[in-house]
This record gives sequence, structure tokens and C-alpha cells, in this order.
Amino acid sequence: MRTGYLGLGSNVGDSRAHLRAAVELLGEAEVEVEAVSSIYVTEPVGEVLDQPDFLNAAMRIRTGLEPEALLDACKAVEAERGRDLGARRHSPRALDVDLLLLGEVELRTARLTLPHPEVSSRRFVLVPLLELDPDLTLPDGTRLDAALAGLPPGQRVARGVSWVNGRLRRRGIDARGGRR
Repeated sequence: MRTGYLGLGSNVGDSRAHLRAAVELLGEAEVEVEAVSSIYVTEPVGEVLDQPDFLNAAMRIRTGLEPEALLDACKAVEAERGRDLGARRHSPRALDVDLLLLGEVELRTARLTLPHPEVSSRRFVLVPLLELDPDLTLPDGTRLDAALAGLPPGQRVARGVSWVNGRLRRRGIDARGGRR
């Protein structure tokens, strides 16, 4: 069994329901869900910026699955929730489940790179990861709190909702990140 971290994102349809379903479905796929971060409202980054804000979260898991089998489980959950796996990279999506870290595994295949190549450069990934584990490091020893501190301004991330007894609770944050 290894401890791993998954990133979740959605900006199409009922994003909260997609994130909740991802947690439940992954829990049925030989993945033990240990903890789930709050959900954050984040601005799009990457190749397609003209799209709705995302809801993002991170999960800490334990699994005996090998990396590619875990990736397959993540892709199956995305497909079940309606993600078009052939859509343009960074386009709007019902659900994105990224395998970010899996123990001390460092891997590069045609399908998968571990740690995820953007784990230390994306605020919407780092903030929820560090909520789960403030001392989290990459296999090479890079501290993720230092990576977050070193990011340039931008990439708006605002805590929007949290999990309470397995359910989501709104935290009084509007879609632009301001308090309501």
C-alpha cells in the first residue's frame, strides 16, 4: 500500500456533485480515501482561459494499485462523470482527476509522469495539497510549501466549500473569490 495524492477539478455542470462523485467512485476502486481538502474556487490556467472558474480539491489516498492501474481508475471515473477524454487540453470539463503523487514513485511513461509535472507550479494544486499535508515533499525532497511561496502572483484560489461528514458545506465565498 502506498499513500498518494489526487487532484480533482470541474467547471462543467454541477461541479460539486462531480467532485463528490469522484470521491465516492474512487473509494469503490481499490482506493482508500484518507482525507479530502476543502474545495477551492479557482481561475482557469493553461491553454484555454476563456471558460468558467473551476472547483478544485485534493485527496490523500492509500492504494495497492500500481501507477498505471491507478491512472486507469482515475480515467474511468472521469468518463463515468461525462468527461470527453478526446477534448482539447485544458478545455472545460465535467471532471478532471489527476494523479499527482504516489509514495516515492518517480516514473515517466508515454501515459504518466510521477510526480505530476505541474504539481509544484500550480497554485490550485498546491493550496489543497498543503491543506492536507503542510509538510508534503516531492520524492526529490522539494518542499511544496516552498514551491507555493515561490510562485509569482496570480492564479486566484479561494476556499469555497468544505467537507462536513462526507457532505459539502458552502463557506461564504462567491465565484470571484470574494466574501458574501
